[in-house]
Amino acid sequence: MDLDAFLAHLNSGKPVTGGGEAHIYMHTVSQEALRITAEINGSYHEPEELRALFSKLIGKQVDDSFMLFPPFHTDCGKNITIGKNVFINMGCKFQDQGGIFIGDGSLIGHNVVIATLNHAMAPDDRGTMIPAPVHIGNRVWIGSNATVLPGVTIGDGAIVAAGAVVTRDVPENTVVGGVPARIIRTISEEDAQ
Repeated sequence: MDLDAFLAHLNSGKPVTGGGEAHIYMHTVSQEALRITAEINGSYHEPEELRALFSKLIGKQVDDSFMLFPPFHTDCGKNITIGKNVFINMGCKFQDQGGIFIGDGSLIGHNVVIATLNHAMAPDDRGTMIPAPVHIGNRVWIGSNATVLPGVTIGDGAIVAAGAVVTRDVPENTVVGGVPARIIRTISEEDAQ
């Protein structure tokens, strides 16, 4: 298996069977991600250096407007897509095998966890993983210590309150909070001014 076949498997939504070919290849990809994130987190880097390292981690060039405050952790990296003017704050953990897509102008707060894998429910098959992407729209703000679970789409302009656990889709221009996250309010045009 190569990286393209691995990503195609993950992005198809097919399960990753414990001990199977995709699972074994996942460990190879993880080793590279661990090496690059250790470099990102191990010492100070100028913003241009961080962008270069993050681009290497995800396998595609990030825009010059991208900002990252380490530490940052991921066990894959190769299934992250970042828009323009995105900011990721300290301590974030991305489990991106299922795909993480972050739109333009989005802000990711301290210690945010984004997960894209679930394990099978059956105890005898618990080693099998089911990938599902997380889509974060444009101009989204995810507050500190929030967790976004697999398969969630967060609409443009939404806000996820600090500490929320997002288990289902978030409509655009809404504020969600709590465990599990629920709509608290709608963002009005007056709020936007």
